Amino acid sequence: MEFNHFSVLLTETIEQLHVKPDGIYVDGTLGGGGHAFEVCSRLTKGHFYGIDQDDAAIAAASERLAPFGDKVTILRNNYCNMRAALADTGVDKVDGIVLDLGVSSYQLDTEERGFSYRYDAPLDMRMDRRQTMTARDIVNGYSENELYRIIRDYGEDKFAKNIAKHIVMKRAEKPIDTTFELNEIIRAAIPAKMRQNGHPSKQTFQAIRIECNRELEVLKNSLDDFIEMLNPGGRLCIITFHSLEDRIVKTAFRNNENPCTCPPDFPVCVCGKISRGSVITRKAILPSEKELAENSRSKSAKLRVFEKK
Repeated sequence: MEFNHFSVLLTETIEQLHVKPDGIYVDGTLGGGGHAFEVCSRLTKGHFYGIDQDDAAIAAASERLAPFGDKVTILRNNYCNMRAALADTGVDKVDGIVLDLGVSSYQLDTEERGFSYRYDAPLDMRMDRRQTMTARDIVNGYSENELYRIIRDYGEDKFAKNIAKHIVMKRAEKPIDTTFELNEIIRAAIPAKMRQNGHPSKQTFQAIRIECNRELEVLKNSLDDFIEMLNPGGRLCIITFHSLEDRIVKTAFRNNENPCTCPPDFPVCVCGKISRGSVITRKAILPSEKELAENSRSKSAKLRVFEKK
């Protein structure tokens, strides 16, 4: 299947990145190379590094960015390893970093990847297929309490306790192997009158995917490193797709802008922590009406930007 993916907030992200023709830029979630192509198009003496853990994304982006030749280096890795991966190429400072978080259209629409509740497929959900743990392992191996926790915290589903209970009851009869089997279990766990607001599996699938790929943990542990890697005036542009990601980004940006831990009533700062830059987006940048009409998957997207001092 061709790697199709709409690059959400493309124009806005490129504008905010302030690409310098001789700069060094990184996309930590390369995908099909949409944002990357626009960055590379603006480089003359600069260099672009694209990172992704999905082999299909690496193949698609490599083909799309081939016209830019040796201006481009593509690395198969998780963006949490960006600092070490770039250090291996001799790079420790960059002028801009882009992250387009979440699952790609390609991953959702490729049935056998098991990301979507719309197709009957094996429960997989791995962004990096070299990884051993799959969604099936979570559904069949986690305790009821662990399942409840991730569905409550990562899916923000108010029926999390009942969904976890139904999963454990059903898997006692036989292992849960496919997305449609899981769909039926979730449907049975949610009152009929509450199934009208979108697909009942949406939040649970999101929760299991986040857990399978350690998405929030990886994001939280990477942001300070990214800001440290930026040259003065360099920008970090992050597109999020749900409140959990957005909260992590917003908090990290705020803490890097104002890291002081002194009590509010202290007349002067004595902790010695110095601001590392500025939050450019006091309010997140949202998709235009035109983009929302063209790509429904952009509706929850938010772009936040941080500039290094």
